[in-house]
Amino acid sequence: MNYFSLNNKNHKVSFKQAVINGLAPDKGLYFPDNITSLPTTFFENIENSSNEEIAFEAIKQFVGDEIPEIILKQIIAETLCFDFPCVKVEDNVYSLELFHGPTMAFKDVGARFMSRCMGYFNQNSEEKNTVLVATSGDTGGAVASGFLGVKNVEVIILYPSGKVSDIQERQLTTLGKNIKALEVNGVFDDCQDMVKNAFLDKTLKHKNLTSANSINIARWLPQMFYIFFAYKQLKKHNKPILLSCPSGNFGNICAGILAKRLGLPIAHFVASTNANDTVPRFLENGNYEPKPSVVTISNAMDVGNPSNFVRIQELYNHDLAAFEKDFSSYSFTDAETEFAIKDIYYRTNYIAEPHGAVGYLGLEKEMEKKPESIGVFLETAHPIKFLDIVEPLLNNKLPIPKQIESVLNKEKVRTKIATYEDLKEFLLRN
Repeated sequence: MNYFSLNNKNHKVSFKQAVINGLAPDKGLYFPDNITSLPTTFFENIENSSNEEIAFEAIKQFVGDEIPEIILKQIIAETLCFDFPCVKVEDNVYSLELFHGPTMAFKDVGARFMSRCMGYFNQNSEEKNTVLVATSGDTGGAVASGFLGVKNVEVIILYPSGKVSDIQERQLTTLGKNIKALEVNGVFDDCQDMVKNAFLDKTLKHKNLTSANSINIARWLPQMFYIFFAYKQLKKHNKPILLSCPSGNFGNICAGILAKRLGLPIAHFVASTNANDTVPRFLENGNYEPKPSVVTISNAMDVGNPSNFVRIQELYNHDLAAFEKDFSSYSFTDAETEFAIKDIYYRTNYIAEPHGAVGYLGLEKEMEKKPESIGVFLETAHPIKFLDIVEPLLNNKLPIPKQIESVLNKEKVRTKIATYEDLKEFLLRN
């Protein structure tokens, strides 16, 4: 399988090179050269397959022969070492819980898959790679955990000062070893811009920079796994399935649309956003006009210019009519999000965190138009990661899971930076 740059379709690289590069030299995101649908019999019998078997069938064409099947299956097994339950919240509404992994966020899947791919590619090499990643919340912790101790890989995580929760910050600043954290005086978009500038800086070429954000294909592609798992669990209801993704960089919903291209019968996608409403505005007026990100209580979605939206446009061949048939997007305020957390809890006894609550709100809005459907929203992180928001709203003390307990008393170690020049100096010094 080859991958081309979305800025230049003549620039093509292998799966390995796309993973290692992260971003094309022309700043374009990589996209698969071919997408071949899976046979209809696969979906007709999906409930008889294990999660590992489903994931292998979904991803194998995108890896090709660059990782032997036996190794790829081992990577998948190590990636999917936890559960992905669809939990009933109310009639015809389910939460796909993606927080049962080591850092209690959906990004454990992509980070574990990518780190193991890079570990395989690096196994016989002494050349070092530097994973440079911006995080608005959960990416940092998942990448730190996934890459901890991986041979010849150094990880540098940029996060916006004061705009991630205390637990999220501890997960990315307390591991040590090959993991380093940079606290940026700015917002997530500033972090992401610094990362992109570093990729284009020829004086840093010797650092072999790559990204572990969902711009990297090895982070993005495995996010479709749990969309398949949701269908497997909900197929028995024999109703059209609506999938609502709380959306920041649009990696999950883009992976879901890719799964549909492979033949997965998802009827409709909902991109549920917070006040960072670039895509909902695009669907209203047809103009894609990114704005600087604003801070909200659903901080992992505080993205003003979602990177993966260009991949979604490519998946629909830039056909706006076809896109709008499959896709809706709605924006919600913090006040609406807080109300949803309380409303869901007091009606159903289900505890949602801010991102899941935004996903629920978007699903609720779309199901008013499609009441014959069954809906699933992504609960992308454990509520404990937002206890300063959830506990006061519900007047309820949340138990601390063991995955979180392990980092609470560790010392935070991070370096403060403010400009791209600060980042460049840090990279050259380390």
